[in-house]
Amino acid sequence: MARSVASLPAGSRITDYISLGVIAKFFPAEKVREILKETRRASLRERDLPAHVVVYYVIALALYMRSSYREVLRCLLEGVQWLLDPSTTVKVAGKSGISQARSRLGAEPLKRLYSATVTPIAGRRTKGAWYRQWRLISLDGSTLDTADTVDNEKAFGRPGASRGSSAFPQIRFVTLLENGTHVLWAARMDRYATDEITLAQDVVPALRPGMLCLADRFFPSYGLWQKAAQTGADLLWRTRRNARLDPDRRLSDGSYLSRIYASTSDRRNQRKAIVVRVIDYRLNNVEGAEPVYRLITTILDPTQAPAKELAALHHERWEIETALDELKTHLRGAQIVLRSKTPELVEQEFWGLLMAHYAIRGLMHEAALKADEDPDRLSFLHSVRVVQRRMARGVAIPPSAAPSPA
Repeated sequence: MARSVASLPAGSRITDYISLGVIAKFFPAEKVREILKETRRASLRERDLPAHVVVYYVIALALYMRSSYREVLRCLLEGVQWLLDPSTTVKVAGKSGISQARSRLGAEPLKRLYSATVTPIAGRRTKGAWYRQWRLISLDGSTLDTADTVDNEKAFGRPGASRGSSAFPQIRFVTLLENGTHVLWAARMDRYATDEITLAQDVVPALRPGMLCLADRFFPSYGLWQKAAQTGADLLWRTRRNARLDPDRRLSDGSYLSRIYASTSDRRNQRKAIVVRVIDYRLNNVEGAEPVYRLITTILDPTQAPAKELAALHHERWEIETALDELKTHLRGAQIVLRSKTPELVEQEFWGLLMAHYAIRGLMHEAALKADEDPDRLSFLHSVRVVQRRMARGVAIPPSAAPSPA
């Protein structure tokens, strides 16, 4: 979809400026400077757009996907001017200058900042984040359209279509979701042809003991299951109903113990088996339901987690579908593609998009705690609009590498 040149509100009202305080609250300037130093991307000389400002600019772009590059930058710089020195003339770089500044920065600092900062945030008081003693996590993947350029097509590829290929190149990504807060963390991205199981191999090591990871039937494989279970987290994954899972022992709640193998040869020779608990269930009187649903879990003791509870719990996995919809529709905008024209800037924009989503979800979590409410009951779209129109005076992004004055 072509992006029209939209304008952001002009004038001196603070509520018209991009929420610098919101962004800086979750991605502190000190951490940004640390990452820039580690990646050797810190500005060596004074520029109109120093590296740390460009980091915040990339995150801000995700809040205004329908507005032009210059309009977003104007709003960002006017916000800094309003806070620090209203008499200073704001100089807004042209599209070429913005592109050069983003290219100097590259994707690595944004990726490092995301990896170092975006983590699960639910506390014990967070409603909807826990099942018994476990923190609920989901694993899933999706795709995003990128700008239709030769470089992007070569780097990322396109999905097939009924006639030829799709209109846009696409990236594929896999991520973990904290169910209670909708925080998307530990994400990995690659070209469209990379399958989700391959990407998941780099995602599941982020799991930790005390987590219960939910996943759909496209993920279970011996290698990925083994890698995820070795983290100490517990798993509850749906698998194909025709998967061979011979009962070893029936349990009191109707589930049973079985074993999975890496290959037919291993099964035949009874070697390298992983013991799993299997739960088969039906959804009665539900239109469109499949005849049988089958789950496998690392929780072998039915007294710790009864089969009925786990069967009901697995449908919480759809929380990640909601979060991906937030990312792709409410934040990015329906039918809006990632705007960057080169592969490295596409990756940079991707990390900025995830961090903007994290900042909004972080605010929603704080609001839910204060109201003693489930974060799911708050409107993500309304929160986006609030973030677009608010800026806390106490947390500014300094225009130079120096810290903000106290």
